[in-house]
Amino acid sequence: MLKRLKHMLIKEFLQLFRDPRMRMVVFGVPLLQMLVIAFALTNDVTNITTAVLDNDKTPASRELLSEFTSSGYFEIVDYLDSDADIERVLDHSTARVVLVFPAGFEDDLNGGRTAILQLIADGTDSNTVSIVFGYANQIVADYSSGKQLERAVALLGPAGMPGLVDFETRAWFNQNLESKFFYVPSLIGVMLIVITMILTSIAIVREKEVGTIEQIMVTPITRVEFILGKTIPYAIIGYILMTVMLILAILIFGVEVKGSLFTLYGLTGIYLLANLGIALLISTTSETQQQALLTAFIVMMPTILLSGFIFPVHNMPVPVQYASTLIPLRWYLEILRGVIMKGTGIEAITTPVLYLTLLAVAFITLATARFRKTLS
Repeated sequence: MLKRLKHMLIKEFLQLFRDPRMRMVVFGVPLLQMLVIAFALTNDVTNITTAVLDNDKTPASRELLSEFTSSGYFEIVDYLDSDADIERVLDHSTARVVLVFPAGFEDDLNGGRTAILQLIADGTDSNTVSIVFGYANQIVADYSSGKQLERAVALLGPAGMPGLVDFETRAWFNQNLESKFFYVPSLIGVMLIVITMILTSIAIVREKEVGTIEQIMVTPITRVEFILGKTIPYAIIGYILMTVMLILAILIFGVEVKGSLFTLYGLTGIYLLANLGIALLISTTSETQQQALLTAFIVMMPTILLSGFIFPVHNMPVPVQYASTLIPLRWYLEILRGVIMKGTGIEAITTPVLYLTLLAVAFITLATARFRKTLS
């Protein structure tokens, strides 16, 4: 028995590692992914893109603003001129939060009164916004108890009472910061990539294994027609799954689609094409269904973890952020949150739409070019 088992183990190992590509898949790829993903897995919230609407324009407002920038968490990316600009920067995701200093901010502080500071945040990512509010509250509390006390002593003497800063926070698009409105729509994108990639990745390699690829080779069908024949059925399945999941999200979790369903379904088609292109590329480069499935699972892990589904992309190291631009799920998640939660139109999500379209065209083109109607 042990002898038979020994020969069986030797045979399996020889079969597994006979292909040099499989050695890289088994050993090299997991190690590389661990190194890359380990940098991305962090709950720390940094580089918070911030827009400022300073209606006071006084030393006091600039001083408190410097407290935010020197904290290392907030990064000023824009200075606004009016309240109308707030909606623009949040809809286009130019900034994640907006600091609003009302007129008379410094006068209230110097007069010993309570001054108002407002922080308006994009509430689509409820967990991140909660952390941001915590950072901001701490900065304002330190400012009120520290520098404002020094200011009061300088102006009024040791007995002077400083004016305090009343910090008001407000979350747009998800006022109660309920995490289900962030994760449930995102799960639609995740499940679509899992289902379509697994099914499609074995589409062509299955033809090789069962021998039907030879029958296809003798037909007049072109490469493009063959790829379309392998793509369209799974795209239809993807649309059906997306519709069912969207209905469940609305009925069970109370998700409200604030934007256009036509826009959502149209952009979902581009996302499905991008995923199917990746899966077909895997299928055309694999020799067995086992190899195709293993490669698909290896691709899916970094795709999900680096897409912003669990960890914000802007918290990742810059090289990882650049690498994530090649992940269709990253851009589709931005589209989902924009259309479903914000109700934005196509003009506010042009960047993710452009990247998603380029990736879909690139992957489908590569898969088509890679496929050959030959056995080699």
